[in-house]
Amino acid sequence: MTYNNHSTVAVLGSGKIGLAFVKQILQKTSYRVYATGRRSETLKTAESLGALALRDNNLAVRESGIVVIAVKPFHFPQLLSEVEPESWKGKIVVSLMAGVKLDTLRAAIPGARVFRAMPNLNSYVGFSSTAVAENGYDETSRTVEEFLKIFGKVYWVPEEYLDIWTGLAGSGPAFIAEIIDAMAMGAVAAGMPRELSYEAVLDVLEGTARLLRSRLYQHPGQLRDAVTTPAGTTIKGLMVLESGGVKAVLMKMVEEASRRSREIGEEINLKILEKIRHR
Repeated sequence: MTYNNHSTVAVLGSGKIGLAFVKQILQKTSYRVYATGRRSETLKTAESLGALALRDNNLAVRESGIVVIAVKPFHFPQLLSEVEPESWKGKIVVSLMAGVKLDTLRAAIPGARVFRAMPNLNSYVGFSSTAVAENGYDETSRTVEEFLKIFGKVYWVPEEYLDIWTGLAGSGPAFIAEIIDAMAMGAVAAGMPRELSYEAVLDVLEGTARLLRSRLYQHPGQLRDAVTTPAGTTIKGLMVLESGGVKAVLMKMVEEASRRSREIGEEINLKILEKIRHR
């Protein structure tokens, strides 16, 4: 099978992730980009970024070599009805849909080389953590890996990890944003201005991530212990976290988000396969 028009990318779905992909592709590469969507507002945004914005998914797929499916999972059956089966043939297709399995994608899009990936909204600034389901590793896989590196780091993982990744890294920016907001508001409650508190938390978060990546401390617990001194400020704060069961709550948060990704997959995979049987 040959893959043509690698210089043209179709992003199907101009939601938040779709637009993040459009923005980074056009900023960092010379790819021509088709961006599709249903709302005039999002199409105008895609156009303002430099994409060829349109509602015709079939045209976008037909004219592109790499196709990114960035629609919500429950919109995928409708997308399939809009794109002629012939249009998918010979394409590299990267699905960003939560829960939709590789086997389902292969059945739905015969003739294409399909990949399942899960990025996050940090794609907008080129700092996504993107997992890709292992699918053999060949020249096409390398093309997909290089393409996804436009948006940040890329990790090849067994497909069974994708739902967990969705709950951890896919939903992660929302969880981290809540933690940042809570810490900043705590500083406001203690008497510091909101904007200064917010900037301080962002600096602490970025610096802590860099420190942990340096491997000076092999485990987050070692860094915690390095900061904590007897009868100091840190241990008092940690006591509040422990008494509130915050660590257990955060663990449950990721677990529940991962479970929901699996549920979505179970629901939508059946609907997609049913649609395939009747087309």
